[in-house]
Amino acid sequence: MTRNFILVAALLVIAGSIFYLQSSKLAPPDQANSASDSTIKTTVETMTTKEKAAKYDRVHEIVNPQGFINTAPLKLADIAGKKIILVDFWTYSCINCQRTLPYLNAWYEKYKDQGLEIVGVHTPEFKFEQEIGNVTQAVKKYGIQYPVLLDNRYETWTAYGNRYWPRKYLIDIDGFIVYDHIGEGGYDETEKKIQELLAERAERLKTEFKASTDLVAPKNSLETEAAKVHSPEIYFGSARNTYLGNGKPEWFGTQALALPAGIKTNILYLDGTWDFQGEYAENRTPGKIVFRYQAKDVYLVASSLKPLSIRVLRDGVPLGSLAGEDVSQADSRAIIQGERLYKIIQGDTYGEHTLEIFMEAPGLRAFTFTFG
Repeated sequence: MTRNFILVAALLVIAGSIFYLQSSKLAPPDQANSASDSTIKTTVETMTTKEKAAKYDRVHEIVNPQGFINTAPLKLADIAGKKIILVDFWTYSCINCQRTLPYLNAWYEKYKDQGLEIVGVHTPEFKFEQEIGNVTQAVKKYGIQYPVLLDNRYETWTAYGNRYWPRKYLIDIDGFIVYDHIGEGGYDETEKKIQELLAERAERLKTEFKASTDLVAPKNSLETEAAKVHSPEIYFGSARNTYLGNGKPEWFGTQALALPAGIKTNILYLDGTWDFQGEYAENRTPGKIVFRYQAKDVYLVASSLKPLSIRVLRDGVPLGSLAGEDVSQADSRAIIQGERLYKIIQGDTYGEHTLEIFMEAPGLRAFTFTFG
């Protein structure tokens, strides 16, 4: 019995780890640090300021931002003590981040006049995400109304000891970081914590706050069952393309590639001549991408210097009703140009399928596949 209990416990830990990894994006090693990433869940209702100081970190200030969107330059120190603050680390081409944005928008709309400030810290994974024009366009696309700042050099990220996209920190009326959440999910828990901190603020400042039992449930949220996604994030660029199956991984420069007779699950295969740069691979001839994945939805971070048509098949047939919003149901084609995440397949069930992407002309810059 003891042995069976240990086995069951181990399986539960593994399952939890899979969900955790799929619901967030871990930063590359050169952008990470060894800070603790455990989610804080301790209540602060009855704690004095002195007790908080012994337990929690003070708010970390924004460090050398490279620009602001939706706001004039701001400092968290000027907000702390007046409002509670939700600091959200995100980057716009990350699907995990995109799926949290409807909740952030809904919380801001619901609580901004009751003492909540949200500050989005945009810390880029790819160089194109450093461009304020690209970030501004994404902020507009996703309807973000709260302040966003550019953290291109990871200085604010480092101040918080962060390693993940997305990650949310809640700062109370006394300026202490009393809660954080890594990855997607935990929305009800996070909103209840927001309400708790707003109630504490109201008591401290002698104002009113009445918590609503109706928690937000955005209609435009993109939920996923992370435990059913068994394909990892796949990078094309030479810095991290360890899953490349028919070429030299981590090779910088041009490779002429041909598809093998058989393909393996969760291994990337490319056909044609490809130029491998650090962050992306670009086809120099007409070519093809083949990947056998285990998930429901498929996303591609990509760009092209000029509009480029790609054709997408799943298990050898056009997508039809399974086409993601960036792919035409009529002809299973997508136009790639802007530097962003493209929604390729919006599947009906979780399972194993073969994805094929055809490029009839050169110029596709493929950065990464992610799955949902």
